Amino acid sequence: MTHSLQNSPKIILGIDPGTLMMGYSIIAATPRQITVLDMDVLRLSNKKDHYERLQLIHHKITSLIVTFKPQYFAIEAPFFGKNVQSMLKLGRAQGVAIAAAMGAGLTVYEYSPKKVKQSITGNGNADKDQVWKMLQTILKLQDTVISNHDISDALAVAVCHHYQERMVRQDTGSKVKGWGDFIKANPGRVKKQE
Repeated sequence: MTHSLQNSPKIILGIDPGTLMMGYSIIAATPRQITVLDMDVLRLSNKKDHYERLQLIHHKITSLIVTFKPQYFAIEAPFFGKNVQSMLKLGRAQGVAIAAAMGAGLTVYEYSPKKVKQSITGNGNADKDQVWKMLQTILKLQDTVISNHDISDALAVAVCHHYQERMVRQDTGSKVKGWGDFIKANPGRVKKQE
């Protein structure tokens, strides 16, 4: 049985970057269905040297790309906290993940935590439990138990990217170069947040 390119699933790698734990997920998405191929967390012992952890992140991303051959790489943008040292380490972890994806020829898509939550629950201020419960409903994962929310955060980023990609393609009929193009083509769809 042959499928058109439009019906063949998009493979999306979603990453929730971290220096002690990095959540990851792989989904196969068609316009009608999203299937979870893998989701877990890479635990990075805090006893290891920071550079060793960065090497493990790079190795894991590269391994996931080789195994699942995703066409899309979606990553959550870091949340800006007050601890500069923590932000520096998180930025490095995110940078290494992005470098691994770009080294494999993937385009990187980055989403803010608020955008991810809005995409999954309709509420940009939803908590992590609300996001996971909605993902369980959307993906029919009611019996699935996760060890921590780094996994569900990575899954949410992948699903968010699928929704964004689908929305842009449906509204414009083709891929646009960015949100600026989308806004120009769809001025009535833009809502200003207060």
